Amino acid sequence: MKKNLLIIIVAPSGAGKSSFLERILKEEKRVVDTITYTTRSPRSGESEGNPYHFVSKEKFLELQKKDFFVESAVVHGNLYGTPIDQIEQTWRAGKAAIMDVDVQGARTIRSRFKQAIGIFILPPSLDELRRRIIARAGGNTPTDLEVRLKTAEREIKTANEFDYRFMNDEFEPSYQRFKKIIEEILDSH
Repeated sequence: MKKNLLIIIVAPSGAGKSSFLERILKEEKRVVDTITYTTRSPRSGESEGNPYHFVSKEKFLELQKKDFFVESAVVHGNLYGTPIDQIEQTWRAGKAAIMDVDVQGARTIRSRFKQAIGIFILPPSLDELRRRIIARAGGNTPTDLEVRLKTAEREIKTANEFDYRFMNDEFEPSYQRFKKIIEEILDSH
């Protein structure tokens, strides 16, 4: 594996990226997740550092002013940012950094790190995506759901910007495709 490998995972909310990332991090020791900072409230089962650093809007803006983040964005009304120091620490340890970002974050990161490799996970349909978002804990209002679905439609149109694309129609076969892509990237870069 070459130095300074950065793998970006992008998918609409509810497409499965968090589940895939959680599992690949347990199975593939050559990759390390960057823990994003966010101003959103933790969902059921989430805690500080898992899967995010939860901070106030004031703290986030303070960090942003200090150029702490390689990218930051407003997503569904909340601020998210990827800290540059976590990427650099991962590289110093000889590992690949892997991160979950939205389309605009991926574009920002790829403009700064030309070597970044992008993977886009597609849902099988918008109806299935709707079902997954509703089934997921988090208490989305009907308005939240519609915003997420409209965002998903826009994001899906950008899938061809990424190096790898696949559909998450059934979890296990889709995860195996994802794992194969990650292994291919790690073995060839």
